Formats: sequence, C-alpha cells, structure tokens
Amino acid sequence: MGEPQGKHDVFQAIADPTRRKLLKLLADEELPVKVISGHFPMSRTAVSKHLRILSEAGLVKERKVGRENRFRLDPAPLHELKQWYAYFERFWENKMAALQYLVESDQPDEVE
Repeated sequence: MGEPQGKHDVFQAIADPTRRKLLKLLADEELPVKVISGHFPMSRTAVSKHLRILSEAGLVKERKVGRENRFRLDPAPLHELKQWYAYFERFWENKMAALQYLVESDQPDEVE
C-alpha cells in the first residue's frame, strides 16, 4: 500500500499550465472562486482542486469574506524557484555566450 500523498511543493504546483494561469490571475488582486472559475473552461470544482494544490504549496492564501472564499497570490514560496533557477542559469548563460561567439565570429564567404 502506498503512502498518503503529502503537501504539494512549489515545483509540483507550477508544473500544471492551469495553475500557472491561476497564479497570473491572482497576482494583482484577490478574487472569489466564482470569478476565478469564469476564466477557465472547467467546473468550479476543478478550479477549486487547482487552488487547493496551490494553497498546499503556499502559493495562494485563502480568506473567508461573508459566504465566499477569496484567494490571493502569496509570492514568498516563489523564492525557492528563483534560487533553483539562479543556480542553473549559469549553464544557460555559458551556452548562450558560446552561441553568440560562434554566430558573431562566423564570417560569410566572399563571393567573387
């Protein structure tokens, strides 16, 4: 029997394109589930599941206002992604610098 699945981490949470779109949507304002689900071609239940995963990863915060639940982005966990990206960026920069050198040093043959 498998172990119960724990909380989702930031990398798992952003792996899905729908969740990335949710993060963009919530970047500038707090929104209720009803409004959020209007931006996606899926049921409110499906949107709520995506929000739960983002919440477990700490990427969104939820608060109750009257009878509705509102969600907003909490960008703090994105720092982990930034650190990961910064470490590997040096490899990409080296490859880009090498490509730039090759492209700029490649002189076209002169046609006589």
